[in-house]
Order: sequence, then C-alpha cells, then structure tokens
Amino acid sequence: MAPLLAPMGRTISDIHPARVVATAFAAAVVIGTTLLALPLATADGTSPGLLTALFTATAAVCVTGLPVVDPGTYWSGFGEGVTLLLVQAGGFGIMTLASLLALLVAGKLRLRMTLHAQAETKIGIGDVRGVLLRVGLITLVVESVTATILTLRFALGHGEPFGRALYHGVFHAVAAFNNSGHGLRSDNMMAYAGDPWVLAPVAVAVILGGLGFPVIIELLRHRARRRTGRSRVWSLHLKLTLIVSGALLLVGFLLTLGLEWSNESTFGPMDTVDKVLGAFFHSAVSRTAGFNATDIAAMEPATLLGTNVLMFIGGGSAGTAGGIKVTTFAVLGVAILAEVRGEPTSGVFRRKLAPHVLRQALTVALLGVGVVIAATIALLAMVDARTDLVLFETVSVFSTVGMTTGLTQELPGPAQLIIIVLMFIGRVGPITLVSALALRERTRRYQLAEERPIIG
Repeated sequence: MAPLLAPMGRTISDIHPARVVATAFAAAVVIGTTLLALPLATADGTSPGLLTALFTATAAVCVTGLPVVDPGTYWSGFGEGVTLLLVQAGGFGIMTLASLLALLVAGKLRLRMTLHAQAETKIGIGDVRGVLLRVGLITLVVESVTATILTLRFALGHGEPFGRALYHGVFHAVAAFNNSGHGLRSDNMMAYAGDPWVLAPVAVAVILGGLGFPVIIELLRHRARRRTGRSRVWSLHLKLTLIVSGALLLVGFLLTLGLEWSNESTFGPMDTVDKVLGAFFHSAVSRTAGFNATDIAAMEPATLLGTNVLMFIGGGSAGTAGGIKVTTFAVLGVAILAEVRGEPTSGVFRRKLAPHVLRQALTVALLGVGVVIAATIALLAMVDARTDLVLFETVSVFSTVGMTTGLTQELPGPAQLIIIVLMFIGRVGPITLVSALALRERTRRYQLAEERPIIG
C-alpha cells in the first residue's frame, strides 16, 4: 500500500506528532459539526444552522461545557448522543483513543501511532502500549462508578424513571470525568444545589480527571508496590500536581465561601452545610469543568475574578483539564521564589529544575495571557457588556472550562467564531506548543557576549 501523503510530499510519519494531534482534533470537530447539522439532531427536526452545530461540536471535542443554545430543550436524543461521544473522544484524546483502538484490533502499535499518543499523553515511548490500556480502564472505572451513584440518586432521590435516570447518570459521569461541564438541563446543575449525592460524585470525578493520567497511573503503581513491600520514590511531577491542586482547591473553597456567604442571590439563603457544599463544588469545577450549581452571573465581582485565576491555572498535565496547568504555575512560583532568595538555580523537593523547563513554563503562561487579552479586546469591540463579564467568559473558554455568566448565548456570529477559535486553541495549543518547544531544543556550540538591561 502506498504511504499516505501529507503536504509537501511527506508521509504522516514525517509530520510532527503534535501537528497530527491538532489535525485529529480538527477532524473530530468537522465530523461532529456534520452530524449535529442534521435535522435529526434537534428536538423540532429542523437544521440548527452551521454556526450552532460548529460551536457545539467544538465545545464538545474541546471539553468546554459552553452552550450556545438551551441544552435541555434544543437537542434531540441523537444530538445529545453525538455530543456525548465527542466529549468522550475529546477528553480521552483523539490520538490516544485511536492508538488504543489500533492496539485492540491489531494487537500492536506502530511507532508512528506510539509517537502521536506520546505527544498527547506525555508518556514514555516504552510505556505507551501498556499505559494506554490502563488509561482506558481508569476512564471506564471512574465513569462507571460515578454513573452508578448518579443513576441511583436520580431514580431514588429525585423520582426520575430508571431509564431517564440511567441516561442522565451516564451523561453527567462522562462529562464530569472529561471535565467538559456539559449538562442536560437549562440551569446546568442548579436544581441539585444542596444535594451531596449528586454534587460530590461529580466533583470527585472532575478532580480525578483534572489530575492527569500520569498522576493517577503513578499513584496506582505506588499502591501496588506498597502491597508487595517495595518502596517507590514519587516523581516531582506527581508531588507538584497533588500539592498545588490541593492548595488551589482549598483556596478556591475558602474564597468562594467567604465572598458568597452573605450574597442573597447565591449562598445567602442556604444553611451552613449547603454553603460549604456549594463552595467546595464551585472550587472543584471552576478550575477545569464548567458545571455550576450556583448562578454564576449573580456572584460577587471578587468571586468572578478569583474564579478567573483558578480557571486560567487549570488542572494537571496530560489529563482532561484545561488551562496552563498546575505544574506550569508551580514551576513559575518556584522560579520567582528562587529569584527572591537570590539563588542561582531553581529547585524544589531537592530537585533542580532544568533551565529549558523554566523557559517552557514562562512561554506557555505568557502566550496564554496574550491570547486571553487579545480575545477579550476583540469581544469588547463587538459587544456592549461589562469588562469583567467578557474577561470571565474569555478565560473560561481558553481554559476549556465552559463556565458562563450567560453572555455567550447573546454573542453575535463573529463573536461566536472568536469563541470557537479560542476553544480550539485552549484545548490543542498547550499540547502542541510544549511538544514543539521540547523537540526544537538544541545545543548552541558558542556563547554570546553577556549584557544586562535594566529590570524594574
């Protein structure tokens, strides 16, 4: 069979794996748009229009639970099913999913597929074959457990028929673990505010999906080694991810609880237990998933600004979360601390950070800030809305969170196109950028003359 040709006469094996990942995500968006544009996808049997279908497909593939129409009434069962499949494919990873399917069908992976999967999962080449199966198993287990709990609660606690309860349970479980925030109700999850049997499982699934597969797999391996009496040193990536994620979860919880405690439009009328539950849920989902059990538009401006920070940081690398990632944030924090102390190098947990890691973290963070600012300015030029609301929407979209104040549904067509591009950049950009930076690294055989410009 002749090799599949790429632009400039190259074969696919010659193309950068990160570029293939971006192409795969774009192909999934095109397929999803085609399916959602069918009259069969809407509840009233009419075509939704190309822009609506494109927006919904992009939001699903990029695991951004941002609706442009009422999800509770607009889409048919077929449309909801397509959305769910796109969420699962986008969260699990297009190339990871394709590699796993190839593994199951052919019993082996070609080097090209291995490299593509590695570009998205950040897993070593020698481990890809076994780890892909573990990733699939982890996804299945977490989603199944979450779906079971939610199904029982919807059926027994909210009086839903079992079939409908099962459907809602599976849908929300998949959306939660893939950090998409897609819901089946017009108010997302506000109807379940104060219900720990719904909010807690969803929050836990969101947190697990946001940690990243490398962290989950390493934790499982560590537990297995402890059972056999063998010790294992935790990696720096795992330590940074767990500590920073826990700290951000706590900070978000305290911030939301304190600022919204007396807000009569949000936590004010609730009792203490419900306030605590609501603050924990908001903190868990605001960094990575777009669920909301509270009216976001009614929150205090300070809460929205704090949520912006949490969303921009996001979750763990090589998982279903968005943002610049907690390890990027941690590396920048370590570098700042080292500079304040006057230390020549940056280090944490008795490990020195390589200079190229610091440069990559700085590049990802600053480019992320630049993209958010540019998109915010563009949207402000098109809509008449408060700056803080536009900024919130922009950060939410770039970080593939999908939390919204309701502004997106009111945007004109050109503004929605900006949101679509921003969602795609937020989902694919960090993957391709870091991979490209890593592969472009080279050793310079000479040193330039040193000069120090004035700083500050």
